[in-house]
This record gives sequence, C-alpha cells and structure tokens, in this order.
Amino acid sequence: MSTIPDTKDSAEASVEQTVGWLSRMLLIRRFEERAEQLTLRGKIPGGVHPAVGQEATAVGVASVLTTADTVSAPHRGHHHALAKGMSPDRLMAELFGKATGVSGGRGGSMHLADFEIGFIGSNGIVGASVGVALGDAFAAHYRHEQRVAVAFFGDGGVNTGRTWEAVNLASAWKLPLVVVCENNLYAVETPTAEVTGGGSIVRRAEGFGVAAVSVDGQDVGEVREAASAAKKRALAGEGPTFIEARTYRYSGHGSGEGPGAYRTVDEIEQWRSSRDPIMRLRAALAKAGQITDDEYARLETEADREVDEAVRFAEESPWPDE
Repeated sequence: MSTIPDTKDSAEASVEQTVGWLSRMLLIRRFEERAEQLTLRGKIPGGVHPAVGQEATAVGVASVLTTADTVSAPHRGHHHALAKGMSPDRLMAELFGKATGVSGGRGGSMHLADFEIGFIGSNGIVGASVGVALGDAFAAHYRHEQRVAVAFFGDGGVNTGRTWEAVNLASAWKLPLVVVCENNLYAVETPTAEVTGGGSIVRRAEGFGVAAVSVDGQDVGEVREAASAAKKRALAGEGPTFIEARTYRYSGHGSGEGPGAYRTVDEIEQWRSSRDPIMRLRAALAKAGQITDDEYARLETEADREVDEAVRFAEESPWPDE
C-alpha cells in the first residue's frame, strides 16, 4: 500500500514524496467514488458523505504529521482517515459493517478510529471534532509531548458555538492545536456565505487571538506549507493556528444526491475542469519532468487495485457477533 512519507515538520519535499501525495489523492478519490457506488447498490448501509474533490486538504495536512500527531475528523472523514494512514481494507470493512472494520463494524462511515496511527476519531456532531482535538492538544501540553492535534471540520461548523469555545480555550492556554476548516462553500445545501456574518472565517478566528490563514485547498503544496508553519508554531509553544482551506465537493452532501436546486452542473464542471487537485498536481509534476503519462497510469492502476482489494476484503469479512 502506498503511504505518505513521515516528513516531520519540514515544508521541503522530495519528488518521491510529492508523487506519494498524488498516489494518496488518487487512492482517496477511487475509494470515495466506489463507496458512493456501493451505497447506492445497497452494499454499504446508511449512506456516506463523499469527499471527492477535497483530497488535497487532507493529504496536504497529513504530509507534515507523524504517527504521534493526532487527527480528529467530522462526518465527512474518509479522506482524513486515509491520508493519516488508515488501511483501505479495514475502512471499507467498517463501511460494510463487518467485524474487521476499524470500529468493529459498529461505527460505520461517521465513527472511525485507529489510535495506532493517531486517528482519534470522526463523528457526526457538527463542530465536535474541534473539541475532541482540543482535549488531545491539552493532553500533549500537560505531558510536555512534542506533538500536535489537528481538527478538521466543515464550513457549517463555523456557525456553531462549540467550535469557537474550543478555539478560545486553545488560544488562552496556547495549546498545540491546528484547526482546519474545509470550506467547500455549502453547509449541506445552504451557501455558507449567505449565513456567515462578517464575511470572513479567517477574521472571525483572528478575533480569538489565533494565527489564521486562508489557503487554496485545491493546491496540496499550499495546504502543506500552511500546515507546516502551524505545526512549527504549535511546537514552539506559540499556540493554535486556524487554517481555512477553500475547497469543493463534486458529490452532494450525502451519497446519491445530485446537484439539485442549490448548485448547477456548470458550477461543478468548472471546479472539475480548472481546479481539480489531482489534475493540478499531475500537471505540475509533468511540467517539471517528474512524472510521465505511463507513470501516472500506473498510479491510477494501483489505486484501483487497492480499492478492489478493499472491497473484496470487506465482502469476505465476517459480521460482528450479536
């Protein structure tokens, strides 16, 4: 299985590492596409929240993390789990509800955890991932451990109180917390810009005294640079950082949901054709002479193979005991 290299806190990356990010983004894309298809076929119960289009945010942040650093995720969390190093086999088995899943088949799509890799859980409560990561950031601070806790959450969470209560405490106590808002423009079906007072998520974060930055969430390198700076700041005892990653989901809020009345096909296609994170990284690598068409095709084939194997593993796994 391809992996994201352990790069400590350096923003510098080798060609091998960069190709590794591309490989991981392709795996996430194929996994999410297959998971949505399997949901519609009745293989995965309860539905999923696909993150197709948002791969660069997860991979860019994970590229500066070690196993000791932790990640907490929201309901749309498959890409965070895979970027952190979760086994596609065990993740798919969890979606199927099988005993070999990361949560024993009892958690499903929204309740994933693998403490061995530092993935401390996803959950379906909007904004709760920030509070979970806050607790772990406090633990790291209290124990004098040189590590960070990362909280991913969606733009819908910027209008919930629990998010900012956690940010406030992390700021007051200078905890090693990195808060990453994946702003995909829509909270379910509501345009975030229409319900967010003040117009700027970053300015809102700055009001709590934290370092805050907005980055292009479709550029894995830009996300990585911001995450690297945030980690360095946290480990130096300078407190939390808030990162707004401007991104986009091609699928609906949940599996099987089409564009509907709140988005147009043209809008989705514009993001796919001009701002797709995988195609942008592939183009950059090709321009630099660091990947050929044949090499990219091999990465695609490997991603397809890993997902095929994950589906086989899930289908052949036993159900949990009653």
